[in-house]
Amino acid sequence: MAKVKLGVLVSGSGTNLQAILDATRSGTLDADVAIVISNQPGVRALDRAKEAGVASRVISHRDFADRAAFDAALLTALGEAQVSHVVLAGFMRVLTAGFLDAFPWRVINIHPALLPAFPGVHAQRQALAYGVKVAGCTVHFVDAGTDTGPIIAQSAVPVLESDTEETLTARILREEHRLLVAALAAIAEGDITVVPEPSGARPRVALGERAAKRFAEARL
Repeated sequence: MAKVKLGVLVSGSGTNLQAILDATRSGTLDADVAIVISNQPGVRALDRAKEAGVASRVISHRDFADRAAFDAALLTALGEAQVSHVVLAGFMRVLTAGFLDAFPWRVINIHPALLPAFPGVHAQRQALAYGVKVAGCTVHFVDAGTDTGPIIAQSAVPVLESDTEETLTARILREEHRLLVAALAAIAEGDITVVPEPSGARPRVALGERAAKRFAEARL
């Protein structure tokens, strides 16, 4: 199997990108980060890519008339970098069906909630407002809905009485770093499969033996 080449899309500080870069450098993740693309100039994630010697580009959504044109520019850059999989690491744009069709079940997102609870933005704020006692994060394949794609893995954290949005976000973020790397490592090993369900029901993710063991050992 060819080595996985990742294109990482970012919009901000890039701590999940850093977790990926550290894992590829240590050998925990047997994949290459081929390119980092930000829709925002001057963000810390671009510095992280530069420090790691990884190619990066800024493609601002503001330079395009519509989402389709923006996504077409992203696809051109990803194609030039020969990317096999796309990771959304804090990328704050919704991708079009045309983009997803170019990478069928090869676009991966990390979301700071235990989906299907609290999709969309401000998931941690939603969790606190609802009064849940357990929150967490989810790695999933991206489909045309908002955080509705097949779930790969999840990790839970307690919600404390003293929590603010900031403290809960920080606790979840630590789990995001572990969970995203573990999921990408399983994908790189070819041990994760999207299984269609009959009658058009939502597909599910099947874990192979190595992937299941990886998540169990990591207690994810």
